[in-house]
Amino acid sequence: MRNKAMMILFLLAFAAPIFAQGTAQSAVGEHGLLLPAFAMAIAAGLCGRAQGQAIASAAEGIARNPGAAGKIQTLLLIGLAFIESLALFTFVKVG
Repeated sequence: MRNKAMMILFLLAFAAPIFAQGTAQSAVGEHGLLLPAFAMAIAAGLCGRAQGQAIASAAEGIARNPGAAGKIQTLLLIGLAFIESLALFTFVKVG
């Protein structure tokens, strides 16, 4: 539980300046390509971890109850699409 809280605090500390309002400037402003690359690396890493955990949980659920494999697979694909959309939103925002 402590790791989750630390991860959330870490993300909030670095995500807040990205979405702050200010003067209109491109993502390749004073920080160059470092800030967008860092944001995309964090988003891709966390999305990859979330997808891995979702697939592992789905495989465990199917192993415990093979009769529910169809429903679990449908929910898994919808969940993976939502997780992947978070990385795409980050790419669009900082790109």
